[in-house]
Amino acid sequence: MKIINKISNFFSKRSITASIRNKLMMDWSDENKFLENRVKRENLRQLEKRSHIVYYFHSLADPYSYLTSQVLENFINKYNIELKVLFVSDPNNVFTPERKMFDDYCLRDAAELAKYYGLKFENVDQISKSNILSAYKILNYYYFHKKISQIEFIKLLKEISSYLWSNQTNKLNQIISNFDEEEKVIFNIQENTLLEDGNKKLSDFDYYFGSSFHYEGENYWGIDRLHHLEDRLNELNLNRQKSHSYIINHKDINNDLENIDFSQINLKLEFFPSLNSPYTYLSFKRIRVIFEKYPIKFEVRPVLPMLMRNMKIPPIKGKYILSDAAREGRKNGVIIKNIYSPIGKPAEKAYSLFPIINEKGFGFDYLEKLMVSSFYYGQNIGEDKYLEKTVSDFGLSWSELKKELANNDWREILNNNLEDMYKGGCWGVPTIKLSSINDDYVYYQWGQDRIHFIEKEIISKLSINLQ
Repeated sequence: MKIINKISNFFSKRSITASIRNKLMMDWSDENKFLENRVKRENLRQLEKRSHIVYYFHSLADPYSYLTSQVLENFINKYNIELKVLFVSDPNNVFTPERKMFDDYCLRDAAELAKYYGLKFENVDQISKSNILSAYKILNYYYFHKKISQIEFIKLLKEISSYLWSNQTNKLNQIISNFDEEEKVIFNIQENTLLEDGNKKLSDFDYYFGSSFHYEGENYWGIDRLHHLEDRLNELNLNRQKSHSYIINHKDINNDLENIDFSQINLKLEFFPSLNSPYTYLSFKRIRVIFEKYPIKFEVRPVLPMLMRNMKIPPIKGKYILSDAAREGRKNGVIIKNIYSPIGKPAEKAYSLFPIINEKGFGFDYLEKLMVSSFYYGQNIGEDKYLEKTVSDFGLSWSELKKELANNDWREILNNNLEDMYKGGCWGVPTIKLSSINDDYVYYQWGQDRIHFIEKEIISKLSINLQ
């Protein structure tokens, strides 16, 4: 724990490690290195005559793992791979800032994901710790002491997870009571080694969350990233069914606006970005599409990056975030190329101009340009020459705006924005808030991979206005 914190603190320093941080971020997101690593790993696998092994890490206390357990059977039926199911503990707190808020958010998010994908999620509360212990003991027993096939074990995992998340303690007890006397003796004295093995392997793979897959050097978190793994397996011709559809598919959004009375619309969309977030960088184009497509009021409300809020991001997490964001970006046509992290003074100088630029109607465009400069062109957005050119490109007066560089009023604005995010149970970016101007309706989402939920919600609210 102390070692993890020391590494995290070193990585988070703003000036000493700035050049190192930029280099690491580009290494982690570089597409050529990404593809080269895939080729190397496949050549090594063939040289060592290993089968195609996909590791799956399951945490019984994790709602996302429960969702993933429901697609495992389809996954192994579709792909010619060997799936190794391992069990892991809850993530270390160093990976989950605002832990209570994190746990609550995951429950809400998993419930919404389940509804969207047609999966089961019976419970909206944290599950019983005693039930979790019983479930692990049952799975441990079947894993090490009962001769059942992999498909039978996966079905058992899905069944046990369902009992846990619907709080069916009687079902778990019934499984135990059905053991014969000899089995009960073994069950009661067995050592639970499932978590021990899984936690070590997960750490070896430089990852930290359950509900994740690993294949030859890459990690894939939950059903949201399963399509990336499927793409890779398809490239290796491992698809038994030869079907091009994914196991989990986004549903099309019906956005027919032909009969909507625009004069009756009272929705407001608020976008909370930060300047050091690669996921925020990916979201700008899709956010722009939404507020230009739909008749809603729009406001951009930036916040400080997590590292400037004294929140730590361990290198392991930083590596996954950059590699995952780059992978998501390539899928969505937004490329992370050259990176210059604006942490510290560059971000502060850029933020100081935001209030006045926003007043003049260019707030969103300004932040978008800053993000493109930071994550594509690798420019220092804190240099006066850069800011002067950016301001001039918007047709604004640098001699007028540069006076704001000494103004600290922007800090209060960003703090107020952050407080609003926290009210919605969100502490990371990009956060998106949809609300009604005329009543108490409010709806928050966090993440570039939840933007489609926002659009779906907008369509739903607009449809209500037609009735």
